[in-house]
Amino acid sequence: MFFFVTDLHQSSARYKKLLSAIRAERPRAVFLGGDLLSISAAPEPAGFLAGRFLPMLRTLQLQMGQACPQFFMILGNDDPRSEEITLIRAHEEGLCHYMHKRHQDLDSFEVYGLSYVPPTPFRLKDWEMYDVSRYVDPGCISPEEGVRTVPLAQNEIKWKTIQSELSLLAGDNSMQNAIFLFHVPPYDTGLDRANLDGRQFEGVDIDPHVGSIAVRRFIEERQPLVTLHGHVHESTRLTGNWKTRIGRTVCINGAHDGPELALVRFDPLCPANATRELI
Repeated sequence: MFFFVTDLHQSSARYKKLLSAIRAERPRAVFLGGDLLSISAAPEPAGFLAGRFLPMLRTLQLQMGQACPQFFMILGNDDPRSEEITLIRAHEEGLCHYMHKRHQDLDSFEVYGLSYVPPTPFRLKDWEMYDVSRYVDPGCISPEEGVRTVPLAQNEIKWKTIQSELSLLAGDNSMQNAIFLFHVPPYDTGLDRANLDGRQFEGVDIDPHVGSIAVRRFIEERQPLVTLHGHVHESTRLTGNWKTRIGRTVCINGAHDGPELALVRFDPLCPANATRELI
């Protein structure tokens, strides 16, 4: 059994509930789909990841030994990229697998990770990228504007797309047993519905579907086994859907807009039977 959680947004209560469930149920692997931090929270001297969460993982490894699950993590659009070095060091230490733009074997499966989201109305742009073209939805700020905690060459910001990055990441590899850890959900599904109905920007209707066209096309064309998503907290409440199929691919959104931890449990041999529990 595998666990999937996302968008914990630095909630100590959610992290503690996750670790408690891990100790009780001993999953084989745990996937964290980004927005681990919160840009609205007061900064901590050592940083939340380095000062609190990663020490929790070290303690968990000591307590559980060989039964400790493998952790697969990406960051999300609310996570400053300046924190990426912390997860890279944790990866090198063997504490977790940092998965952005990487792939890693897990038993008979292969895990891939990608943090990027299409342009949003928010100012932090560390993990934002044009989707399939340089189009920006009404009310959103382009990746060329806003702020970044880690500098990036202007030509990369201007010309790279989520579509091109996905193509590079997947290459010609078989997707038959692939598990993709995304932050953004696929466009125009029950997983990407934001609370934007009836809203306009300068007289133009705003699309309530805020997922990625590139991710949707990739799933349709390459058909990975399962894809894991977050980003749109309210989508499940608005649509009643946290899981859907695109062809053979089972797509799961683990985000939640309440105070509880939304814990998804799934068996990669039968991901369609995944369950979601609010703890």
